[in-house]
Amino acid sequence: MTDADTRRETRTGEQVRDYLLAQLNATLRRPGMYGGETALRLFFDAMAFTDDREQAWREEQDSLRERGAFLSTGVRGAFESLWDAGTEDMVASVYAECAHRHGWLHLDRVLPRDEYDGLIGVGETWCEGDRTLGQILGMAGPPSLHCGGTNPYRPKTLVYATEHPRDPLLCLHFWNELLEPSTDRVALYDEPVLLAVRVGGADFADGFTFTPTGTNRRWET
Repeated sequence: MTDADTRRETRTGEQVRDYLLAQLNATLRRPGMYGGETALRLFFDAMAFTDDREQAWREEQDSLRERGAFLSTGVRGAFESLWDAGTEDMVASVYAECAHRHGWLHLDRVLPRDEYDGLIGVGETWCEGDRTLGQILGMAGPPSLHCGGTNPYRPKTLVYATEHPRDPLLCLHFWNELLEPSTDRVALYDEPVLLAVRVGGADFADGFTFTPTGTNRRWET
């Protein structure tokens, strides 16, 4: 061992926290790249330990279960109990709610109160017909958080939020299906279509307003 090795300093607690927080936020944005729901839970466990918030995180998980947002198969299972489209971006949006409440979510755009209230108010109206990702972006503007990859054809979730952790997130879930390479088309739709608008914080199933396409994809009850 050299003198340089013995003098090497370990990371500070603040550096470790910054690293974990950056990884958590990267996973919320690209869950498929980092390992999906399992990776999210690991980063949340690590952040809760780092911030001495293990009990608060356990209570958060209990709340998810009580609200029907976490089943034996996780948050993904909660989405799959509603329809056949439980994608990783949808799952990430639920964890984003938890991150926002704990002050761990880095927002790309913070909505002012009047803009947020306006979006909450028109969500149900948007769901009266089928709309594409481009149409919604044209009306709502850039999201506070984009969950999902950069592939323009793949499913995505757009999240809109204020700076206040107790304001529920407005989550817009978009779906598309990639087709076999042998077909002439890349995907079923030219761009993802809106399945539902979800307002966080409520009982899971009660938070959704479905579009016609979203309704058609739901399991029969």
